Amino acid sequence: MTAKTFLPAVDEIERRWLVVDAAGQHLGRLASVVANLIRGKHRPNFTPHLDTGDFVIVVNAEKVEVTGKKSSQKLYRRSSGRPGGMKVETFSHLQARLPERIVEKAVWGMLPHTRLGRQQFTKLKVYKGPAHPHAAQKPEVFDLSTVLGGPS
Repeated sequence: MTAKTFLPAVDEIERRWLVVDAAGQHLGRLASVVANLIRGKHRPNFTPHLDTGDFVIVVNAEKVEVTGKKSSQKLYRRSSGRPGGMKVETFSHLQARLPERIVEKAVWGMLPHTRLGRQQFTKLKVYKGPAHPHAAQKPEVFDLSTVLGGPS
């Protein structure tokens, strides 16, 4: 008798909606947990080539923290594609302007840079304050202290 690998059917995958509070969390540790939730690595039916993950709503993105001198030394670059179109800004400046982008870029860096990774990235929703427009999906609160340890 040979064992067969279980492969979940795409239409039978149940996706939950999870709310993660970023207040007081370190950026890299938060991003790695969120990336694993989006990919579905916490599930017993995880399959690397299928999208088995959950939807993740990150709130309080403006309260995420970094250690050391990263707030003044960490740089975010973007380009218009034109010659001389490179724009550079620090973590603290971008956090004041668009704090959602900081979390999005950190999570995107931890997802596969493939078609599947782009599809999984669409399941990330990041918001500046504690409110979000996804109440109709009945999201569950995900406690980061269970994964990261320490106070949440």
